[in-house]
Amino acid sequence: MTRDQGLFISFEGIDGSGKSTQARLLADALRALGHKVLLTREPGGSTGAEEIRRLVLEGEADRWSPETEILLFTAARRDHLEKTIRPALARGEIVITDRFADSTRMYQGIRRGDGADLRAMVDDLHARMIGVEPDLTLLIDIDAATGHSRAVSRAGAEQRFEDMGPALQARMREGFLALAQAEPRFAVIDGARAPAQVAADVLATAQAAL
Repeated sequence: MTRDQGLFISFEGIDGSGKSTQARLLADALRALGHKVLLTREPGGSTGAEEIRRLVLEGEADRWSPETEILLFTAARRDHLEKTIRPALARGEIVITDRFADSTRMYQGIRRGDGADLRAMVDDLHARMIGVEPDLTLLIDIDAATGHSRAVSRAGAEQRFEDMGPALQARMREGFLALAQAEPRFAVIDGARAPAQVAADVLATAQAAL
């Protein structure tokens, strides 16, 4: 994808890490500094992608296989990219998304308990259908047990992945940290602090990228 002046930032982390709060706080802080910012999310961020969001985040934990989820998430991401992300970047805006392809690499790519690794499928579809990575990925890191406890305490219909249990969150955390070590675009932020402290580190990291 050819970009003009925009900057593409993603937030990643396990459920309950506080990444959604930090994405919102960063968007507010950058707007206060005079930047044009689009805050979006995955799955979702466009009309079609929001429809797919309801399919994948609601219902029983075993509603979909990881393979089916990979296809659904990729379809949602493609629509999000076409309808929301690319136009905003072309306008020179800072795009901040709460989750992007790294979440699919973790939650679907390495989730299978039978040892099957579906990362190759995720990466192949990403290369064919998406073809872009964020300029900066902020990983809000937190202990898996703490994150899971926070996540399940939230009332709402979108609890499908939380219902898969704390062991999944521990595996996802390990996967995110390994990915962060391998990819220079990542910055790992300690999320086990007061939100204001986390937000200060997030803003400083984003400003360095700008």
